[in-house]
Amino acid sequence: MELAAQKLNREVFAAYVCDEAAAEALKGAVSERGWAPGMVFSGGIAGAVRALGAMPCPSFLIVDISQSLDPRADVQSLADVCDEGTVVLTIGDVNDVVLYRDLLNAGVHDYLLKPLNTMAMRDALQSAEHALMTPDEPDTLPVNGESRTALIVGIRGGIGASTLASNIAWLKATSGQPTALLDLDLYFGTSAMMFDLEPGRGLADALENPSRVDGLFLERAVVKPHKNLAILCTEAPVGGIVPPTGDALAQLVEAMSENFQNVVVDLPRQLLGDNPAVLEAATDIILVTDYSLASARDCIRMKSFIKNAAPNARCFIVANKLGSSPAEVDEKDFENSIEHNLDAKIMFDSKAAVLAAQKGKVICDGAESSKLASSIKALNSLLQDTEEESEAVKRSWLGKVLKK
Repeated sequence: MELAAQKLNREVFAAYVCDEAAAEALKGAVSERGWAPGMVFSGGIAGAVRALGAMPCPSFLIVDISQSLDPRADVQSLADVCDEGTVVLTIGDVNDVVLYRDLLNAGVHDYLLKPLNTMAMRDALQSAEHALMTPDEPDTLPVNGESRTALIVGIRGGIGASTLASNIAWLKATSGQPTALLDLDLYFGTSAMMFDLEPGRGLADALENPSRVDGLFLERAVVKPHKNLAILCTEAPVGGIVPPTGDALAQLVEAMSENFQNVVVDLPRQLLGDNPAVLEAATDIILVTDYSLASARDCIRMKSFIKNAAPNARCFIVANKLGSSPAEVDEKDFENSIEHNLDAKIMFDSKAAVLAAQKGKVICDGAESSKLASSIKALNSLLQDTEEESEAVKRSWLGKVLKK
């Protein structure tokens, strides 16, 4: 990270604080990471705006907003003098969840409450380093201006497909892209639960009358954990909903793609046999697997089915929750049997999963500094790219992250 900053003639780090206690706490934490404690200055966010208007912005910036009368406006002023790619951490003395969310939506990496806790400060600095090493995700439509639809299918139950779908939808939304998450597990879906929300009540109506689905219908039917993320899901009583028939599912997905830049569909595998038309709307299909004999068999069958039903969609195969149990099939043997190299491998991390669940957040929000979150972010970056860029990424250093 230091070499990259030097090439851009930028300091690695700088901080602008309002009091001596915060300055001393920061100096100790940054010294542990080998950063210069002399880059901790007084003046708070106002001082940072004045100073950075006349000098290159550091790669990582800490600003104290505790003396700010309008933190939101001051953060915007700071954004005007920051260089692209700068990671900003704010500290303050106001314990307000609305302020916290506003700061994150404005692009701030994190907000720490005073008095500064040594462990929290270390975690925040580590998270910042991860953010600096993670490539920025594009926040615009594809070149052709079309919406993108990603179908995420677990090769078997309990393999973590729903977790990946929720996290990928969250990442797309928080990068500024209007995104819809459609959870088609009608009885046991967990999408709303992962965001600590109650599910909406419109999915059953949408499946029965997909022609009714428009922007106004969706606004009333979805739940929204973020201004750019709409979740359409249900927790219907078992046996209390009519499964989609004919082209209803495909019509619903198509209608949603007309209203959102991204549509992420958590699609239970048992729905595919009766609803092959839904694959035609997909630009990307992600098969989530493990290293079991049954999964190897079903990957082969699913690949063949997708090739016939959606020949133009990109198909990714992701091995998830690795290390949670012994593998029945060696990795190379698995790849040889399915005749497809794995596009990503994601290790199991129970601590990150439990931490996020306790906070009522998805992993990329509730445990964003974890290696698990970094792996999911890398997978999302791969999905964002064009087909040619995806192949280049898999050959790059990011590909190495995905393969870990």
